[in-house]
Amino acid sequence: MLCSMPLTSTLNPQERLDWLRLIRTENVGPVTFHQLLQRHGSAAAALAALPELARRGGRRNFTIWPREQAERELAAIHKLGAHLIAWGEPDYPPHLAPLDDAPPLITVLGRPELLARRSIAMVGARNASASGQRFAREMAYDLARAGYVVTSGLARGIDAAAHGGALAQGTVAVVGGGADVVYPEENRGLYDEIVADGAVVAESPLGTVPQARHFPRRNRLISGMSLGVVVIEAALKSGSLITARFAAEQGREVFAVPGSPLDPRCRGTNDLIRNGATLVEGADDVLAALAGMGGRGPAAPPARPSAPRMALESPPIQLDEAESAVTGLLGPTPVTVDELLRQCHLSPSIIATVLLELELAGRLDRHPGGLVSLR
Repeated sequence: MLCSMPLTSTLNPQERLDWLRLIRTENVGPVTFHQLLQRHGSAAAALAALPELARRGGRRNFTIWPREQAERELAAIHKLGAHLIAWGEPDYPPHLAPLDDAPPLITVLGRPELLARRSIAMVGARNASASGQRFAREMAYDLARAGYVVTSGLARGIDAAAHGGALAQGTVAVVGGGADVVYPEENRGLYDEIVADGAVVAESPLGTVPQARHFPRRNRLISGMSLGVVVIEAALKSGSLITARFAAEQGREVFAVPGSPLDPRCRGTNDLIRNGATLVEGADDVLAALAGMGGRGPAAPPARPSAPRMALESPPIQLDEAESAVTGLLGPTPVTVDELLRQCHLSPSIIATVLLELELAGRLDRHPGGLVSLR
């Protein structure tokens, strides 16, 4: 988890531009972004260090995201009437902020103040039954009336029903592409209503057309922004179960609505219950479970690093030896960073430096749950 301290300041225009350039630079994901910020103290200093870090990881030609393209993106966000909110700023979702892979910047179209309220995520089958959609709509309405923002992914089926039920009180749609891209097209009317009365949240740049690889990243935000996730109708291999897994890893509550064992759309939810998810049959069950958490509120937003927190420099020979040891243990199968620490017998800071350099060089992939693998 990232450090947690109250913060009320916002980025100045130059800092916002630097943050945008850093996160848009190739091979810089959220985990690497936060590590760079902690190590160097500012995005500007991290940008200056990137070429040498990538060279040490094995890449000679490394290009930083151009200033002109970042300025064009900022202008497009302003023209759209959207907000670019940085990690640690007051409007950043408070539950999302402490996570290791919290996006440094999110684009919000609509009402950003909704992100500060208590949220419940609702997800489920795209090919949902009529009864499943009615149930989702009614539960979302009841949760919204109880003061919760209902968060979902704007997909057809359960997602659309949940948004529709909560729309009058405010709902948040987290999308896999850009905040200005409607997907699926059949939900355009709903999208317009959410922009007017709720909020659309995106991690990707404006204009990004969602692809399959974007949706797991989106799902971690849906769960990460919420106190818990309610799953309604989900097959055994579905994106909804990915969201439930993220929720469990993030320490969120996982709720599941039981269904007929004869309906393949319910096998995933029934399996969640079998493995410890809370069985719910209505909004009252969810509200009672959340009340049992003792009124635990969102974690405090993290402080933005203002000075380096980790030693960057180690002797080149030591780093070369560490890289050899780490790459020798890595392969295409993801392993945990903790496992590398146990087997390498190196300090966490050296392991983190080697992994950072490998990622910047395009040789390392990071996976949910703190897993890494070689490309």
